[in-house]
Parts: sequence; structure tokens; C-alpha cells
Amino acid sequence: MPAVRADHLYKVFGKQSKVAVERLSDGSHRDTITDLDVTAAVIDVSFEVQPGEIFVVMGLSGSGKSTLIRMLNGLLDPTAGSVEVDGVNITALNKKDLLKLRGEKISMVFQHFALLPHRTVLENAAYGLELRGLPRAERFEKAKETLALVGLDGWEDKLPQQLSGGMQQRVGLARALSADTDIILMDEAFSALDPLIRRDMQTQLIELQASLGKTIIFITHDLNEAMRLGDRICVLRDGRVAQIGEAAEILNSPANEYVERFIEDVDRARVLTASAVIDASVARDDSAPQVDAGTAVADLYPTVSTADRLRVVSDQGEVLGMVTRESVLASLNTTTNGEGDK
Repeated sequence: MPAVRADHLYKVFGKQSKVAVERLSDGSHRDTITDLDVTAAVIDVSFEVQPGEIFVVMGLSGSGKSTLIRMLNGLLDPTAGSVEVDGVNITALNKKDLLKLRGEKISMVFQHFALLPHRTVLENAAYGLELRGLPRAERFEKAKETLALVGLDGWEDKLPQQLSGGMQQRVGLARALSADTDIILMDEAFSALDPLIRRDMQTQLIELQASLGKTIIFITHDLNEAMRLGDRICVLRDGRVAQIGEAAEILNSPANEYVERFIEDVDRARVLTASAVIDASVARDDSAPQVDAGTAVADLYPTVSTADRLRVVSDQGEVLGMVTRESVLASLNTTTNGEGDK
């Protein structure tokens, strides 16, 4: 069962929203329904997110991604369509049951931290558990554990304004982890951070996910961030889905011209991994040096330039195939028209 399922979701703001949905469902672009005096934010969006997956929703400003994430936890009601969480249709829940589901199933990390300024780091991290009614000692113990996980051990008694932006975002992440929900929604969670701190937070999220296995839906406008974090990526354009796929799939087989233009500036060497550049025509060679399947192509250069070929191995130790110097170079020279770099 999917952890989260969006089924033909629409969100249209305005009095004639139902009429707008009818026209949009017939294929009309949102710019052609201006006579209805409505704003179509999300249009016919469907996807499934599997348990333990990092599913990234990305798009430019106005693409509908923030509206979408607010429908996934019931902060906004869909104009049409439905959202299921662990098989429960949350669009049909009453307010009491929706609040209960949010407290037990879904937590959220916001772009601008959303910390309570007059509460300590520990009190902020424990806030979700407080709302759930857990005793003070129990919620503080859990919050201390998660603060340690995000590298804030010893900062429990500080106030938010005494922390850097990156540290404040770690508190926000700790609060989500303390709630111990299976699903975490992250709305542009790192976009307010400086580039170096942002990359550190991305690394920490990847490391935490490897040990905790949460289901994460991550919203971003940064394609490189999406490619680094996402098991799968949903690209939105003007409220509609342009493409859903793994990073390598989107890079190598963009669905349309819009996605082609979108990926032009992606650092392919940092996004593509060894498993994505396997040369199926090369026979297995157990004498070749071994490399993990998730190793970035950029990190293969020193070895493949001297060894000529590498054995790609999964986390379980299974040999997936061989990478060659030629397959690495070909992957980096690939363009969307299939002709290579000019």
C-alpha cells in the first residue's frame, strides 16, 4: 500500500472553481480560463509515494507545489480529487479525525523554521509531542534523542535567536523526527539557507533517511537539490505534472521540451550514479576494482581513468554490472537530442 496517494487532485481558488475544473479536465490551459476569475494552482495531479521513499516535488514559482503539499496533510481541501494516507481518504475525514491523523501520521518541516521564539530548543523539538498530550519527561527524553541525531546535543537550553539559520532548521527537523510520524512533509525546507549550509543539511537528511527510513515528500524549486535527494522526482509546470521519474530517467529521457530546458544546467556528474552508467555490453570482470552503486559519477573519475573498468556492487553485495571509462564519458556527453555535445 502506498504511504501517500494523490488521485486527480485539483485546487482552484475562486467562486467558479467547479466550472474551472470541468474546463481544465478537458485539457484547457489555466491561462485560457481567466474569464472565470479563478486561480488554478493544482491541475489533475496524480502520484503514489511508497513507504521509505524520498519523493521530491519540484517546479518554478507558481507551479503549484506548495499548494499541493498543503493538500497532502489536509491544510487545504481539494476542489476535486482525493488524498489517501496509508489507505485512508483524508479528504473525507472530519476535523477531529484529521487532527488525529496529522498528529500520528504526518509531520512537517517549514521553509522559515516556524520555531516558537520564547521556547527553548528542547521545548520546540518536543512541541508536537506536547500537542499529542505526552507527559513532560517522556516528550523531553524523546526530543533530546532527536536533537542528538541532528547534531544539536548540548544546545537544548538555547533560544532560537541564539542559533544560526542552519541550526534553527535542524531544530525544525528534530521536531518532525520527535513526533515519530512515518511521513514527513518538507516545504522548501532548505531554501532559506546559505549554499554551504544547505548542502550540509541535504547530506544530513540523506544520512538520517538511511537509518530511519521515513517517507519524505520534499518540495523544492532547485533541480540539483531534487536530483540529489529524490528517489523519484515529480516535475510540475503550471499546476500540472510534466514528468515523474528517477533522476537518471529525467536526465536521459525528458518527457517534453519543457523538461529538456529545465535540466540543461544540471551537474550530471553529481546527479548520475554508477548504477546509471553501467555498460550492459561489457562482461563481468571480478578482477576489476569495486565501486558502490550509489557512487556519483564525479567520484568515479580518479579510479576509472586508470582502471578502465569498474565492478558496480549493490548495498547487498550483488554485482550489478560493469562501468567503463567510455560509459562514464558517454553519460556526461549525452544531450536530450541524443547527438552528444557539439
